[in-house]
Amino acid sequence: MTERALTAGGQDWEEQARNWIAWVRKPGFDSYWRYREAFFELVPAAGRATLDLGCGEGRVARDLVARGHRVTGIDASPTLLDAARRADPEGRYLAADSADLPFPDDGFDLVIAYNVLMDVDDMPGTVAEVGRVLEPGGRLCLSITHPITDTGSRRDGVFVLDRPYFGRHRFEEEVERDGMRMRFTGWNHPLGAYTAALEDAGLLIEALREPRVGDDAVPWHLWIRASLPR
Repeated sequence: MTERALTAGGQDWEEQARNWIAWVRKPGFDSYWRYREAFFELVPAAGRATLDLGCGEGRVARDLVARGHRVTGIDASPTLLDAARRADPEGRYLAADSADLPFPDDGFDLVIAYNVLMDVDDMPGTVAEVGRVLEPGGRLCLSITHPITDTGSRRDGVFVLDRPYFGRHRFEEEVERDGMRMRFTGWNHPLGAYTAALEDAGLLIEALREPRVGDDAVPWHLWIRASLPR
C-alpha cells in the first residue's frame, strides 16, 4: 500500500477499524441492516465484473457475492481488508487508493460505492476513476450520507441546519451507543458537488432515492444510480 492510499481517507478508517468491525457486525445495529434490501433494488443484476469501492470489512461485497456478483473489493485500511478476507476467503480484496485505481480502462460493468464518497479526500478524482474503469454501458450505484443531514443536528426533537451547506467542510463526530464507540470523519459536500463530479466523469444519473425509515424528519442517506453511455 502506498502512503497516498493511506492518506486518502484510509488513515482515519485504519485508526477506527476495530471499532468499525464491531459496529457493523452487530446484527441490526448499523443503518445498513435497515436499508440494504431497498438499496439492492437499485443495483443491476450480476454481470461480468463488479467493483466494491471502499469495501471496508466486506459486508456489501459479501451481499453482492450472495446475489451472484463476481466482486473485487478495494480499501485503504489493512485491518479492514484483513477482516474482509477472513470473512470471505474466496474473495478478492486489494489495497488501493480510490483516486488511483490499479485497474485497466473498462475493467468493470458495475461499481458499488456504499457510504464512501463523503470519506475520501479526493471525491472528484475518485468519481473520475470510476468513470475510467467502467465499460461503456456500465453503472455506478452509490450511497452517501445526505448533504442536508451533514449540515444539521437534532435539538429537542427538531432538525436544525447549523452548519454551512455550500462548500467543502471537514466533519468529525464521536458516537457512542449501547456501549460501542465510533469516530466518523470525512467531508461535507453539497449535492451539486457530487452531480458535477458525475457529469465530469461522463456519467448520467438514471435514478435517485432518498430512503426513509419510520418517522425520520429528514433523509439520512442519498442513493444514486448512474450509467456510462455506450
